[in-house]
Amino acid sequence: MANDCLIQVCGVNRIFPVPGGEFQALKDINVEIMRNTLTILKGRSGSGKTTLMNIIGALDNPTTGTVAIDGRVVGNMSDLARENLRRKDMGFVFQAVSLMPTMNAFQNVEFSMRLAGIKPGRERDKRVEECLKLVGLGSRMHHMPAEMSGGEQQRVAIARAIAHRPKLILADEPTAELDSAMAAKVTQLFLEMTRKEGITILMTTHDVGLMDAGDMIIELNAGEQVHSEAEPQ
Repeated sequence: MANDCLIQVCGVNRIFPVPGGEFQALKDINVEIMRNTLTILKGRSGSGKTTLMNIIGALDNPTTGTVAIDGRVVGNMSDLARENLRRKDMGFVFQAVSLMPTMNAFQNVEFSMRLAGIKPGRERDKRVEECLKLVGLGSRMHHMPAEMSGGEQQRVAIARAIAHRPKLILADEPTAELDSAMAAKVTQLFLEMTRKEGITILMTTHDVGLMDAGDMIIELNAGEQVHSEAEPQ
């Protein structure tokens, strides 16, 4: 695998058993995602986006085929190694932000760093502040989730995902509950983070207005890969 390729998906199929037969959610997917890029995974609801995201995120296994991250085939890892991969090398941003309601923004971001095994101290506190400022919430870091708008909560979730400096962020429909202006801002923030933080981001969306925002576009339709293309820079 080339040094600038972080994720390599080779011949991935995913079949789920259903009453009376089986359902093929993914059909022979082949994708390479480069480091420090924002890749948009697009398609209608039911196209297989979340299934592919879960397989890349080591949350599910392909029925056949392989996924390699940073040269390591995920299917060959032990359960502990997969857990460490998710905890230390990945960050997750979902449609539902799932902030801890009894923690303020600073504490929510700090908690994710604790889970990643980052020791307490001034350096950890500085990183929390840095991430919240990066997402434009330097003046809101001591506010509780209930005191924030939906867009602000989503930005806290992004700060939480990047705080431990993961190699990869997986964002599954992170803008679905936001208005179009805030969705565009969040997507632009992701793009900036690939440059400033050196993070690779894979984001699913079915928002037509965001589909050309990334460095690369992967389109799925009924589990099949329609096409992949790099956006001109």
